[in-house]
Amino acid sequence: MNFKEKVIQAIKIKNSALCVGLDTEIAKLPDILKNEKDPVLKFNKEIIGATKEFTAAYKPNLAFYEQFGTKGFDYLETTLGYIDSGILKIADAKRGDIGNTSKKYASAFFDYFDCDAVTVSPYMGEDSITPFLGREDKGVFVLGLTSNKGSFDFQMQKMADGRCFYEFVIEKINSWNTKKNCGIVVGATHPEMFENIRKLAPDLPYLIPGIGAQGGDLENTVKYGFVKGDVLSFINSSRGIIYASSGPDFAEKAAEEAKKLRDSINSFMQ
Repeated sequence: MNFKEKVIQAIKIKNSALCVGLDTEIAKLPDILKNEKDPVLKFNKEIIGATKEFTAAYKPNLAFYEQFGTKGFDYLETTLGYIDSGILKIADAKRGDIGNTSKKYASAFFDYFDCDAVTVSPYMGEDSITPFLGREDKGVFVLGLTSNKGSFDFQMQKMADGRCFYEFVIEKINSWNTKKNCGIVVGATHPEMFENIRKLAPDLPYLIPGIGAQGGDLENTVKYGFVKGDVLSFINSSRGIIYASSGPDFAEKAAEEAKKLRDSINSFMQ
């Protein structure tokens, strides 16, 4: 089964296009966890246990684990072990380096941590991406059009032929998809551009951040970012779900927010 088929299957089985971002910060953990031996792990386990019914993927952001050094990688490995089979594990690492370095990154995330996908930056070109694309069953979400304000610095700049730079990048990404294991990251803060992006890359899975705390437009994101038939997009929410409550009911509230967003996505797909 190639990665595109894994995406379709996960979304169909869970009846959900939701991806929950595991951006775990010590300072934001509920007070009830502060005396735990490993509050990060306790928090992640409770969040995953409460939300797994409503999500098709989890996306740990590597920065929130690497900050703890070697202990952080233990946190990451243990957290990934909490995720049920069939729910996709996306390492939000945004790697991008020369080929021999990318080979090691790919081995780390796909072989050691057994993630289903990783996010990467295309800035250094095809040879920096190719090492991640060697396995059909492992996916690569390449940054296409991001949700941060800085996307206007480079991605939105006009080229000589009138296209924006992000359009050129997405066309390139689409051409690398020979094994059906390539996807793109497209921010929900740019929903008016989704229709054109789908024309540039009609067959690629999307990973869509920007819903929730970043103010993305859910209805238009679903309308223009999804495709009819097989669903090929994950909508990611991190802070809006995992920090829905800072009280003892943090896991219960996270489940409520996950269900609410899952249901909203499904209603707009109708």
